Amino acid sequence: MSGVARDQDVDIDLGQLVRAVWARRLRILTITLLGAGVAFAGAKIMSPQYRSETRILIEPRAPAFASTQQVNDASAGPLMDELNIASQVQLLQSADLLKKVINDLKLYNLPEFDDAASGSAMSSILVNLHLKKNPLENPPEERVIDAFVERLQVYQVPGSRVIGISFTSKDPKLAAAIPNAMANVYLSTQSGAKLDSNSEATRWLEPEIEGLRRKVSEAEKKVAEYRTSHGLLQTNGTTTFPAQQLNDISAELTRVRGDKANAEARAQAVRNALSSGEAFDTLPDIMSSQAIQRLKGTESGLQSQISDLQTSLLNNHPRLKSLRAQLSDIRTQIRQETQKILASIENESKVADLRASELERQSETVQATSARAGEDEVGLNALEREANAQRQLLETYLVRYREAASRADSNSSPADARIVSRAVEPVDPYFPKVVPIVVVAAVATLIMSAIIIMLTELFSGRALRPTDAAPEAIEAEAVVEEKHVPQATPIVAAARKPVQPSMLAVVADEEDTIEDAEAAEEAPEDENEFSVASVADYLTGSRAPLAIAISPTGDNGSAATVSLTRMLADAGRRVILIDMTGSGYPTELMAEDQAALGVTDLLCGEAAFGDTIHGDRFSDAHLIPQGQSDVRRAMRGVDRLSLLLDALAAAYDLVVVECGSADVTGVSRLTRSRDVEIILSLPEVEETIFVALMTEFQAAGYERVVLMSGGEGAEQTLGRAA
Repeated sequence: MSGVARDQDVDIDLGQLVRAVWARRLRILTITLLGAGVAFAGAKIMSPQYRSETRILIEPRAPAFASTQQVNDASAGPLMDELNIASQVQLLQSADLLKKVINDLKLYNLPEFDDAASGSAMSSILVNLHLKKNPLENPPEERVIDAFVERLQVYQVPGSRVIGISFTSKDPKLAAAIPNAMANVYLSTQSGAKLDSNSEATRWLEPEIEGLRRKVSEAEKKVAEYRTSHGLLQTNGTTTFPAQQLNDISAELTRVRGDKANAEARAQAVRNALSSGEAFDTLPDIMSSQAIQRLKGTESGLQSQISDLQTSLLNNHPRLKSLRAQLSDIRTQIRQETQKILASIENESKVADLRASELERQSETVQATSARAGEDEVGLNALEREANAQRQLLETYLVRYREAASRADSNSSPADARIVSRAVEPVDPYFPKVVPIVVVAAVATLIMSAIIIMLTELFSGRALRPTDAAPEAIEAEAVVEEKHVPQATPIVAAARKPVQPSMLAVVADEEDTIEDAEAAEEAPEDENEFSVASVADYLTGSRAPLAIAISPTGDNGSAATVSLTRMLADAGRRVILIDMTGSGYPTELMAEDQAALGVTDLLCGEAAFGDTIHGDRFSDAHLIPQGQSDVRRAMRGVDRLSLLLDALAAAYDLVVVECGSADVTGVSRLTRSRDVEIILSLPEVEETIFVALMTEFQAAGYERVVLMSGGEGAEQTLGRAA
């Protein structure tokens, strides 16, 4: 390959491929126009072909006078089945139907359907070379059918019960006539098949119905004779006399037993009242007695007189003694009357007991009779089942016979399909389409010409270039896809901490002598502040792959960089922040685990690349923390940082490196290119520091230096340093 060593990794130079195609643009355009012209001439030479289509809907159809039940039965048939629709498609392509259409339209007289009869020079050559079968060996009818089938297309419209019949012909009238003729022949064939089926059904059902009538009559006669001979008289439609009698006795026995239990309970209540001397007023049987009511009234009157006289007479007064004697006599009469009520209740219980015994005896007698009747009913049920089966079959045959007879006429048996769209004579040819053919040919020629030129450049080696891409790029992209970070939430304002030296300052300790830093005087605060949101909008518009943040004032500047990173992540950009500060303050703000593996562990070889990438706990941004390894040992491999940044830039929209209070020398070790964004994170704008840093970075070749102020109210438009 040109300019590439045999054992060197190479990459395709896309720019060279584009330049090679553009250099030969006139040749490509000429070839494209030539291809389009050839396609146009070929399309004009071809004979036009016209296509038209008829559509048939397969659905159950019944006469207008058909009952609703018949229509429902028809709709529940197999016509809704996909297999049935596919069968109808095959029926439309059957040889018998095609022959009928060919004969009706006399297609065998048209040269279009028998090209073999006229023949052609090319066809004759192929036949003589035995590369093609001689079409004249086939019968004329078969040749016409073959030509017909080549132009015919019958298909089911997906997701429906509609069948399309499409035909292609050189004659537009014939292209419309043939699909319509096929649809008419198909409907006529379907209707005729239904008529034949109805006629066959009536012829078969007539003798069957006569035979069933005789069988039904004989079966019903046997049922009546059996019922009479065995005494199985029916009291209603389903119950025999013994069974009904047994049911009545059982119901009466249940009622009598209930009366007996009730009488015994009432008698026991009266006995308890008499034995215990309790009042009788609470017993319903005693209170309902008229004699008891009269005696209770007399007792009440006597008691009242005694109470009145006791206030004026002594206890031994004759009048009081007489009233007390009368009261005692009344109470004796009440007790005697209660005894009579008790005896009456006990008599009721005895009568109920005797009635229950009599009913039990009758029940046993009827049960024996019913058992014999049950044995006789076994034979009766068998005869009735036979009679019912014969009767139901006869009724079914009669219904089917009437339905078949009513559909004996051609108008009463429509086909289970109807034409929903008839073919019309096409105006424009189906083939060839001149404009699409020319466009496709031109585009294909253009693409093929460009591909041939690109392949030529690749095989010559002019479009290949050496590559030094780091293998970490592929690993970075895979790691980023596997990361998951929580939902973004607002950042908590960071407290200002003392300024810590950047990790990049260690590089100078290892390679050069360390110079004492000069104390910087505090400058008056700049009146113009540049907000974090403005810097985020600027970075989004610039599409910069790498941004290096410098925080001369320490951790408060690093906090502003963290806020910038989260704001970019909330805007939908894939962004990652690398903590290269000396204090590790970005790691403290963003990492879930402060002891997470980070950049120092990666540079020391103590952690894999994927293990150092972590999610921000408050946004969708990613973070590579400071790490736990020794900073000085890690900075010995600082030259690998540029490769790592290239790998991350291939996987993320933006890579932000927070370097703390680093200088130009340390930043220069991070990237070999000066095409990066330098962000000076100064929460409080200090003009002296900003001007000094901007001058240093511009002198080192960094032209894009951006000021970012962390003030809460700063919303002014961000400008780029000139």
